[in-house]
Amino acid sequence: MTYNGSPGVNASECSSEPEADAAASLEAEVDEAIAMCGGDARAASRATLVANACLEAEVERLTEAISTGFARGRVRKPP
Repeated sequence: MTYNGSPGVNASECSSEPEADAAASLEAEVDEAIAMCGGDARAASRATLVANACLEAEVERLTEAISTGFARGRVRKPP
């Protein structure tokens, strides 16, 4: 996102704008998830938890697959 405001704008005003955009975007995504689940908030929560579990499993799989030399020791393989 580019900002085309004047240089005299208060810095706190600039920093709150992206936060407001992020909050609005998050609310829109929540509404979309609930709508995709037929208006059922529990089903949307369940789908989110399942998707999160899949992503966590993918991170674990990739962490195990990465070379410790490539990661320069930042990723430790379990003993």
